[in-house]
Amino acid sequence: MTHVTTDPPEAVETDAGTARITWHRAPRPRLVLAASHGAGGGIEARDLRALAAALPAHGVSVALVEQPWRVAGKKLAPAPRTLDTGWRGVWPALAAPGLPVIAGGRSAGARVACRTASELGAHAVLALSFPLHPPGKPEKSRADELLGAGVPTLVVQGGNDPFGRPAEFPEGTYDLIEVAYADHGFAVPKRAATTQERALEVITGGVAEWAGSLG
Repeated sequence: MTHVTTDPPEAVETDAGTARITWHRAPRPRLVLAASHGAGGGIEARDLRALAAALPAHGVSVALVEQPWRVAGKKLAPAPRTLDTGWRGVWPALAAPGLPVIAGGRSAGARVACRTASELGAHAVLALSFPLHPPGKPEKSRADELLGAGVPTLVVQGGNDPFGRPAEFPEGTYDLIEVAYADHGFAVPKRAATTQERALEVITGGVAEWAGSLG
């Protein structure tokens, strides 16, 4: 089993306040996956934890990013523009190892990654639980953010995500992995014909294979 070196959280000052990065370093890294959380949770999300544990064995160091509002202990995320400001502020620290950086995140964090990818020079985008629309409001689509990322993009989406099921996603040049039965947090019902462990394996295996295919 590959030994993962986890650094103490690193505070980074941004124009939106103090952010925090927790590095899970690969022994022989060739890529960095920088991943932030959603608007209602932190880096303890099951998918982010699973990726931080699994990807270093595949040569990908994982940097889990806590936005300033979370570091400050606030309950609600600020406006998208402020989230983008916080993300821009941590980018130099994410790029510091001198490796290509995959911009990633779950939910609101996925939107930030898509909106800023080209500007920041991201190598690719990993969009976990991309919130294609608010629940029950498919007419309020955010597809333009996803389609405008401008770099290779992988969407990992729960089959029962009320923010957008896989079949609702538009045609585009991105790749999409469906996590069967999973909701927006990739939780799988106990009665489902799969397990929570298997759902996380679909995520980590799919992301590892995709990251390995990036030039």
